[in-house]
Amino acid sequence: MRRVWWLLVVAVATPVATGALHGQATDPDGVYARPFIGRGDATALGGYLEANTNYFVEDGVGEGFSFEFRRFNLFFFSPVSQRIQFLSELEFEHGTEEIALETALIDFRLNRWVTLRGGIILPPLGYFNQNHDSPRWEFVDRPLVSTTVIPSTLSEVGGGVVGTVPLGGFRFTYDAYLTNGLGEGILDNDLGRTDIASGKSEEAFAEDPNASPALSARVSASRGVSRLGASYYGGAYNQATLEGESVDTDRRIDLFALDGATALGPLKLTGEAALAVIGIPASLAEVFGDRQWGFHVDLVAPVWRPTVQGYENAVVNLSARVEHVDYNAGSFSSTGASIGDHVTALVAGASFRPSPGTVVRLNYRRQWSRDFAGNPLVRGAGVQLGFATYF
Repeated sequence: MRRVWWLLVVAVATPVATGALHGQATDPDGVYARPFIGRGDATALGGYLEANTNYFVEDGVGEGFSFEFRRFNLFFFSPVSQRIQFLSELEFEHGTEEIALETALIDFRLNRWVTLRGGIILPPLGYFNQNHDSPRWEFVDRPLVSTTVIPSTLSEVGGGVVGTVPLGGFRFTYDAYLTNGLGEGILDNDLGRTDIASGKSEEAFAEDPNASPALSARVSASRGVSRLGASYYGGAYNQATLEGESVDTDRRIDLFALDGATALGPLKLTGEAALAVIGIPASLAEVFGDRQWGFHVDLVAPVWRPTVQGYENAVVNLSARVEHVDYNAGSFSSTGASIGDHVTALVAGASFRPSPGTVVRLNYRRQWSRDFAGNPLVRGAGVQLGFATYF
Protein backbone atom coordinates (compact mmCIF):
# COMPACT_ATOMS: atom_id res chain seq x y z
CA MET A 1 0.00 0.00 0.00
CA ARG A 2 2.88 2.36 0.81
CA ARG A 3 4.36 1.70 -2.64
CA VAL A 4 1.03 2.51 -4.26
CA TRP A 5 0.75 5.90 -2.60
CA TRP A 6 4.38 6.70 -3.36
CA LEU A 7 3.79 6.10 -7.08
CA LEU A 8 0.64 8.21 -6.97
CA VAL A 9 2.55 11.11 -5.45
CA VAL A 10 5.42 10.79 -7.93
CA ALA A 11 3.00 10.68 -10.86
CA VAL A 12 1.35 13.94 -9.91
CA ALA A 13 4.38 15.73 -8.58
CA THR A 14 5.66 15.54 -12.14
CA PRO A 15 2.59 17.42 -13.38
CA VAL A 16 1.88 18.19 -17.00
CA ALA A 17 0.75 19.29 -20.25
CA THR A 18 -1.42 18.42 -22.98
CA GLY A 19 -2.69 20.94 -25.41
CA ALA A 20 -2.67 24.57 -26.36
CA LEU A 21 -6.17 24.98 -24.96
CA HIS A 22 -5.28 23.77 -21.49
CA GLY A 23 -4.26 27.24 -20.47
CA GLN A 24 -7.84 28.40 -21.04
CA ALA A 25 -9.52 25.66 -19.00
CA THR A 26 -9.83 26.68 -15.37
CA ASP A 27 -11.26 24.16 -12.98
CA PRO A 28 -14.98 24.79 -12.25
CA ASP A 29 -15.20 26.77 -15.51
CA GLY A 30 -13.58 24.04 -17.65
CA VAL A 31 -16.90 23.23 -19.31
CA TYR A 32 -17.07 26.83 -20.55
CA ALA A 33 -13.52 26.91 -21.99
CA ARG A 34 -14.73 26.28 -25.53
CA PRO A 35 -14.17 28.61 -28.48
CA PHE A 36 -17.82 28.92 -29.54
CA ILE A 37 -18.69 30.60 -26.23
CA GLY A 38 -18.00 34.31 -26.12
CA ARG A 39 -18.76 35.07 -29.77
CA GLY A 40 -21.74 37.13 -28.64
CA ASP A 41 -24.44 37.49 -26.03
CA ALA A 42 -27.02 35.34 -27.81
CA THR A 43 -27.60 31.58 -27.66
CA ALA A 44 -24.61 29.83 -29.27
CA LEU A 45 -24.13 26.48 -30.99
CA GLY A 46 -20.77 24.73 -31.33
CA GLY A 47 -19.12 21.36 -30.95
CA TYR A 48 -16.24 19.17 -31.98
CA LEU A 49 -15.57 16.08 -34.05
CA GLU A 50 -12.87 13.42 -33.88
CA ALA A 51 -11.73 10.76 -36.34
CA ASN A 52 -8.67 8.54 -36.65
CA THR A 53 -7.13 5.41 -38.11
CA ASN A 54 -5.96 2.39 -36.09
CA TYR A 55 -3.42 -0.35 -36.71
CA PHE A 56 -2.61 -2.53 -33.68
CA VAL A 57 -0.79 -5.82 -33.18
CA GLU A 58 -0.88 -7.94 -29.99
CA ASP A 59 1.67 -10.75 -29.57
CA GLY A 60 2.17 -10.81 -33.33
CA VAL A 61 -1.54 -10.94 -34.18
CA GLY A 62 -3.22 -7.89 -35.69
CA GLU A 63 -6.74 -6.94 -36.68
CA GLY A 64 -5.65 -4.96 -39.73
CA PHE A 65 -5.99 -1.33 -40.66
CA SER A 66 -9.25 0.52 -40.00
CA PHE A 67 -10.82 3.97 -39.97
CA GLU A 68 -12.79 5.20 -36.99
CA PHE A 69 -15.16 8.15 -36.71
CA ARG A 70 -15.04 8.28 -32.95
CA ARG A 71 -17.10 11.26 -31.83
CA PHE A 72 -19.34 14.09 -32.97
CA ASN A 73 -20.42 16.39 -30.14
CA LEU A 74 -22.79 19.35 -30.14
CA PHE A 75 -22.69 22.17 -27.56
CA PHE A 76 -25.51 24.56 -26.75
CA PHE A 77 -24.93 27.65 -24.61
CA SER A 78 -27.31 30.40 -23.56
CA PRO A 79 -26.75 33.39 -21.26
CA VAL A 80 -30.29 33.36 -19.84
CA SER A 81 -29.69 36.53 -17.85
CA GLN A 82 -26.84 38.47 -16.31
CA ARG A 83 -26.32 35.85 -13.59
CA ILE A 84 -27.87 32.73 -15.12
CA GLN A 85 -26.41 30.65 -17.93
CA PHE A 86 -27.17 27.28 -19.51
CA LEU A 87 -24.84 24.77 -21.15
CA SER A 88 -25.41 21.33 -22.66
CA GLU A 89 -23.43 18.74 -24.63
CA LEU A 90 -24.90 16.01 -26.83
CA GLU A 91 -22.50 13.26 -27.90
CA PHE A 92 -22.71 10.84 -30.85
CA GLU A 93 -20.14 8.02 -30.70
CA HIS A 94 -19.25 5.91 -33.75
CA GLY A 95 -21.99 7.48 -35.83
CA THR A 96 -25.18 6.79 -33.90
CA GLU A 97 -24.01 3.64 -32.09
CA GLU A 98 -24.22 5.54 -28.82
CA ILE A 99 -26.04 8.83 -28.22
CA ALA A 100 -25.66 10.46 -24.83
CA LEU A 101 -26.58 13.75 -23.19
CA GLU A 102 -23.29 14.40 -21.39
CA THR A 103 -24.10 17.79 -19.91
CA ALA A 104 -27.24 19.85 -19.37
CA LEU A 105 -26.63 22.28 -16.54
CA ILE A 106 -27.74 25.67 -15.38
CA ASP A 107 -25.63 28.02 -13.29
CA PHE A 108 -26.99 30.61 -10.86
CA ARG A 109 -24.20 33.02 -9.90
CA LEU A 110 -24.73 34.49 -6.45
CA ASN A 111 -21.49 36.48 -6.40
CA ARG A 112 -17.92 36.21 -7.73
CA TRP A 113 -17.12 33.44 -5.23
CA VAL A 114 -20.27 31.30 -5.23
CA THR A 115 -22.29 29.76 -8.09
CA LEU A 116 -25.09 27.23 -7.68
CA ARG A 117 -25.13 24.52 -10.37
CA GLY A 118 -27.67 21.81 -11.15
CA GLY A 119 -28.74 19.37 -13.86
CA ILE A 120 -26.67 16.77 -15.67
CA ILE A 121 -23.18 17.65 -14.50
CA LEU A 122 -19.64 16.33 -14.77
CA PRO A 123 -18.49 15.42 -11.23
CA PRO A 124 -15.15 17.08 -10.45
CA LEU A 125 -13.21 13.83 -10.11
CA GLY A 126 -9.69 14.73 -11.23
CA TYR A 127 -9.07 17.24 -14.02
CA PHE A 128 -9.82 15.18 -17.13
CA ASN A 129 -13.52 14.49 -16.53
CA GLN A 130 -14.42 18.18 -16.80
CA ASN A 131 -11.85 18.89 -19.53
CA HIS A 132 -12.13 15.86 -21.80
CA ASP A 133 -12.73 17.48 -25.21
CA SER A 134 -10.54 15.74 -27.81
CA PRO A 135 -9.18 18.93 -29.48
CA ARG A 136 -7.48 19.88 -26.20
CA TRP A 137 -5.23 16.82 -26.16
CA GLU A 138 -2.23 15.69 -28.21
CA PHE A 139 -3.12 11.99 -27.89
CA VAL A 140 -5.72 10.01 -29.82
CA ASP A 141 -6.67 7.78 -26.88
CA ARG A 142 -7.75 9.09 -23.51
CA PRO A 143 -5.67 8.15 -20.43
CA LEU A 144 -6.51 4.72 -19.01
CA VAL A 145 -6.61 5.96 -15.41
CA SER A 146 -9.05 8.69 -16.43
CA THR A 147 -11.44 6.34 -18.24
CA THR A 148 -11.31 3.12 -16.20
CA VAL A 149 -10.35 3.93 -12.60
CA ILE A 150 -12.00 7.34 -13.00
CA PRO A 151 -14.88 6.42 -15.33
CA SER A 152 -14.73 9.44 -17.65
CA THR A 153 -16.74 10.71 -19.18
CA LEU A 154 -18.85 10.50 -16.01
CA SER A 155 -22.14 12.42 -16.21
CA GLU A 156 -24.61 12.37 -13.33
CA VAL A 157 -27.80 14.13 -12.26
CA GLY A 158 -27.48 16.34 -9.23
CA GLY A 159 -26.47 19.73 -8.00
CA GLY A 160 -24.06 21.65 -5.87
CA VAL A 161 -21.87 24.70 -5.60
CA VAL A 162 -18.74 25.89 -7.42
CA GLY A 163 -16.56 28.91 -6.93
CA THR A 164 -13.26 30.72 -7.35
CA VAL A 165 -11.34 32.65 -4.70
CA PRO A 166 -8.22 34.69 -5.61
CA LEU A 167 -5.82 34.93 -2.67
CA GLY A 168 -2.20 36.01 -2.37
CA GLY A 169 -1.39 35.66 -6.06
CA PHE A 170 -3.01 32.21 -6.26
CA ARG A 171 -6.34 31.21 -7.69
CA PHE A 172 -8.23 28.75 -5.49
CA THR A 173 -11.25 26.90 -6.88
CA TYR A 174 -13.73 24.46 -5.41
CA ASP A 175 -16.59 22.21 -6.60
CA ALA A 176 -18.95 20.12 -4.45
CA TYR A 177 -21.98 18.10 -5.60
CA LEU A 178 -24.54 15.54 -4.55
CA THR A 179 -25.51 13.21 -7.42
CA ASN A 180 -27.36 9.93 -8.01
CA GLY A 181 -24.10 8.00 -8.13
CA LEU A 182 -22.93 4.72 -9.65
CA GLY A 183 -24.79 1.40 -9.65
CA GLU A 184 -24.31 -2.34 -9.29
CA GLY A 185 -22.78 -2.71 -12.74
CA ILE A 186 -19.43 -2.16 -11.01
CA LEU A 187 -19.58 -5.89 -10.19
CA ASP A 188 -22.50 -7.14 -12.29
CA ASN A 189 -20.90 -6.78 -15.74
CA ASP A 190 -19.64 -8.90 -18.64
CA LEU A 191 -15.93 -8.36 -17.89
CA GLY A 192 -15.79 -10.76 -14.96
CA ARG A 193 -13.95 -8.28 -12.75
CA THR A 194 -14.47 -5.00 -10.94
CA ASP A 195 -15.18 -2.34 -13.56
CA ILE A 196 -16.09 1.09 -12.26
CA ALA A 197 -17.16 2.42 -15.68
CA SER A 198 -19.83 -0.31 -15.89
CA GLY A 199 -21.48 1.28 -12.86
CA LYS A 200 -22.83 4.04 -15.11
CA SER A 201 -26.43 3.49 -16.21
CA GLU A 202 -29.19 5.36 -18.01
CA GLU A 203 -31.59 4.60 -15.13
CA ALA A 204 -29.53 6.87 -12.87
CA PHE A 205 -30.68 9.88 -14.94
CA ALA A 206 -34.25 9.24 -13.75
CA GLU A 207 -33.71 8.19 -10.12
CA ASP A 208 -31.06 7.17 -7.64
CA PRO A 209 -30.80 3.34 -7.97
CA ASN A 210 -30.10 2.94 -4.25
CA ALA A 211 -31.65 6.13 -2.79
CA SER A 212 -28.23 7.11 -1.44
CA PRO A 213 -26.60 10.12 -3.15
CA ALA A 214 -22.91 10.20 -3.98
CA LEU A 215 -20.70 13.07 -2.84
CA SER A 216 -18.02 14.53 -5.09
CA ALA A 217 -15.72 17.45 -4.38
CA ARG A 218 -12.53 19.00 -5.68
CA VAL A 219 -10.25 21.83 -4.59
CA SER A 220 -7.37 23.26 -6.57
CA ALA A 221 -4.77 25.99 -6.46
CA SER A 222 -3.22 27.55 -9.54
CA ARG A 223 -0.76 30.26 -10.40
CA GLY A 224 0.15 31.06 -13.97
CA VAL A 225 0.35 27.78 -15.89
CA SER A 226 0.85 25.66 -12.78
CA ARG A 227 -2.02 23.86 -11.06
CA LEU A 228 -2.50 21.28 -8.32
CA GLY A 229 -5.86 19.71 -7.49
CA ALA A 230 -7.24 17.06 -5.13
CA SER A 231 -10.65 15.43 -5.45
CA TYR A 232 -12.93 12.81 -3.94
CA TYR A 233 -15.98 10.84 -5.06
CA GLY A 234 -17.83 8.41 -2.81
CA GLY A 235 -21.09 6.67 -2.08
CA ALA A 236 -22.92 3.36 -1.93
CA TYR A 237 -23.26 1.59 -5.29
CA ASN A 238 -25.53 -1.35 -4.42
CA GLN A 239 -29.20 -1.56 -3.44
CA ALA A 240 -29.20 -2.53 0.22
CA THR A 241 -32.97 -2.29 0.77
CA LEU A 242 -35.95 -3.31 -1.33
CA GLU A 243 -39.44 -2.08 -0.46
CA GLY A 244 -38.26 -1.26 3.04
CA GLU A 245 -36.63 -4.64 3.65
CA SER A 246 -32.88 -5.11 4.05
CA VAL A 247 -31.54 -7.34 1.24
CA ASP A 248 -27.81 -6.58 1.42
CA THR A 249 -25.21 -4.64 3.32
CA ASP A 250 -24.13 -1.25 1.99
CA ARG A 251 -21.15 -1.50 -0.32
CA ARG A 252 -19.30 1.72 -1.09
CA ILE A 253 -16.97 3.02 -3.70
CA ASP A 254 -14.50 5.71 -2.64
CA LEU A 255 -12.33 7.38 -5.27
CA PHE A 256 -9.42 9.72 -4.55
CA ALA A 257 -7.57 11.67 -7.24
CA LEU A 258 -4.69 14.09 -7.59
CA ASP A 259 -3.99 16.16 -10.69
CA GLY A 260 -1.40 18.72 -11.65
CA ALA A 261 0.09 20.78 -14.44
CA THR A 262 3.14 22.95 -14.88
CA ALA A 263 5.75 24.04 -17.40
CA LEU A 264 9.53 23.77 -17.52
CA GLY A 265 10.49 26.33 -20.11
CA PRO A 266 8.71 25.29 -23.33
CA LEU A 267 8.01 21.79 -21.96
CA LYS A 268 4.48 21.38 -20.62
CA LEU A 269 3.61 18.61 -18.21
CA THR A 270 0.25 17.25 -17.05
CA GLY A 271 -0.62 14.37 -14.79
CA GLU A 272 -3.45 12.61 -13.03
CA ALA A 273 -3.45 9.79 -10.48
CA ALA A 274 -6.32 7.96 -8.82
CA LEU A 275 -7.01 5.33 -6.19
CA ALA A 276 -10.35 3.51 -5.89
CA VAL A 277 -11.46 1.50 -2.85
CA ILE A 278 -14.46 -0.72 -3.56
CA GLY A 279 -16.55 -2.76 -1.14
CA ILE A 280 -16.58 -6.35 -2.39
CA PRO A 281 -18.63 -9.31 -1.04
CA ALA A 282 -16.44 -11.87 0.75
CA SER A 283 -17.42 -14.52 -1.81
CA LEU A 284 -15.82 -12.47 -4.61
CA ALA A 285 -12.65 -11.46 -2.76
CA GLU A 286 -9.43 -11.53 -4.81
CA VAL A 287 -11.24 -12.45 -8.04
CA PHE A 288 -12.86 -9.00 -8.03
CA GLY A 289 -10.44 -6.27 -7.03
CA ASP A 290 -11.28 -4.13 -4.01
CA ARG A 291 -8.52 -1.62 -4.87
CA GLN A 292 -7.69 -0.11 -8.24
CA TRP A 293 -5.17 2.61 -8.96
CA GLY A 294 -3.29 4.22 -11.80
CA PHE A 295 -1.67 7.34 -13.21
CA HIS A 296 -0.64 9.04 -16.41
CA VAL A 297 1.97 11.72 -17.08
CA ASP A 298 1.98 13.65 -20.37
CA LEU A 299 4.78 15.79 -21.76
CA VAL A 300 4.32 18.16 -24.69
CA ALA A 301 6.95 20.39 -26.28
CA PRO A 302 6.56 22.77 -29.25
CA VAL A 303 9.39 22.16 -31.71
CA TRP A 304 8.43 24.24 -34.75
CA ARG A 305 6.21 27.20 -35.49
CA PRO A 306 5.92 27.23 -39.27
CA THR A 307 4.90 30.31 -41.18
CA VAL A 308 1.83 29.29 -43.15
CA GLN A 309 -0.48 31.84 -44.74
CA GLY A 310 -3.84 31.74 -43.00
CA TYR A 311 -2.43 29.80 -40.01
CA GLU A 312 -0.67 32.48 -37.96
CA ASN A 313 -0.64 30.38 -34.76
CA ALA A 314 0.43 27.07 -36.30
CA VAL A 315 2.68 24.86 -34.16
CA VAL A 316 4.20 21.38 -34.34
CA ASN A 317 4.43 19.53 -31.00
CA LEU A 318 6.26 16.42 -29.88
CA SER A 319 4.63 14.52 -27.02
CA ALA A 320 5.07 11.51 -24.77
CA ARG A 321 2.84 9.72 -22.27
CA VAL A 322 3.57 7.10 -19.63
CA GLU A 323 0.61 5.42 -17.96
CA HIS A 324 -0.15 2.49 -15.69
CA VAL A 325 -3.32 1.02 -14.21
CA ASP A 326 -3.76 -1.86 -11.78
CA TYR A 327 -7.31 -3.25 -11.67
CA ASN A 328 -6.72 -5.65 -8.77
CA ALA A 329 -4.06 -4.34 -6.39
CA GLY A 330 -3.06 -6.89 -3.76
CA SER A 331 -1.82 -10.45 -3.27
CA PHE A 332 -3.37 -13.91 -3.19
CA SER A 333 -3.90 -14.95 0.43
CA SER A 334 -3.06 -18.58 -0.37
CA THR A 335 0.31 -17.99 -2.07
CA GLY A 336 1.32 -14.41 -1.29
CA ALA A 337 1.91 -13.81 -5.01
CA SER A 338 0.80 -10.50 -6.49
CA ILE A 339 -2.54 -10.51 -8.27
CA GLY A 340 -2.26 -9.59 -11.94
CA ASP A 341 -4.69 -7.60 -14.11
CA HIS A 342 -2.61 -4.50 -14.84
CA VAL A 343 -1.55 -2.51 -17.90
CA THR A 344 1.49 -0.31 -18.59
CA ALA A 345 1.86 1.78 -21.74
CA LEU A 346 4.20 4.28 -23.38
CA VAL A 347 2.98 6.60 -26.12
CA ALA A 348 5.07 8.82 -28.39
CA GLY A 349 3.45 11.37 -30.63
CA ALA A 350 3.76 14.27 -33.02
CA SER A 351 0.98 16.74 -33.69
CA PHE A 352 0.29 19.73 -35.88
CA ARG A 353 -2.01 22.50 -34.69
CA PRO A 354 -2.87 24.89 -37.53
CA SER A 355 -4.92 26.77 -34.93
CA PRO A 356 -5.40 26.22 -31.17
CA GLY A 357 -8.74 24.44 -31.62
CA THR A 358 -7.66 21.98 -34.32
CA VAL A 359 -5.08 19.19 -34.06
CA VAL A 360 -3.74 16.49 -36.39
CA ARG A 361 -2.13 13.69 -34.33
CA LEU A 362 0.22 10.79 -35.02
CA ASN A 363 0.72 8.39 -32.08
CA TYR A 364 2.78 5.25 -31.59
CA ARG A 365 1.75 3.12 -28.62
CA ARG A 366 3.57 0.27 -26.84
CA GLN A 367 1.60 -1.65 -24.21
CA TRP A 368 2.30 -4.46 -21.75
CA SER A 369 -0.53 -6.19 -19.89
CA ARG A 370 -0.74 -9.10 -17.46
CA ASP A 371 -3.90 -11.05 -16.68
CA PHE A 372 -5.44 -11.91 -13.32
CA ALA A 373 -3.57 -15.23 -12.99
CA GLY A 374 -0.15 -13.67 -13.60
CA ASN A 375 0.50 -15.35 -16.96
CA PRO A 376 3.34 -13.98 -19.14
CA LEU A 377 3.03 -10.39 -20.31
CA VAL A 378 0.99 -9.73 -23.43
CA ARG A 379 2.79 -7.20 -25.63
CA GLY A 380 1.02 -4.90 -28.00
CA ALA A 381 1.90 -2.02 -30.29
CA GLY A 382 0.05 0.20 -32.69
CA VAL A 383 -0.04 3.37 -34.75
CA GLN A 384 -2.86 5.91 -34.85
CA LEU A 385 -3.28 8.90 -37.13
CA GLY A 386 -6.21 11.21 -36.58
CA PHE A 387 -7.59 14.70 -36.16
CA ALA A 388 -9.94 16.57 -33.86
CA THR A 389 -11.39 20.05 -34.20
CA TYR A 390 -13.78 22.41 -32.52
CA PHE A 391 -16.32 24.16 -34.67
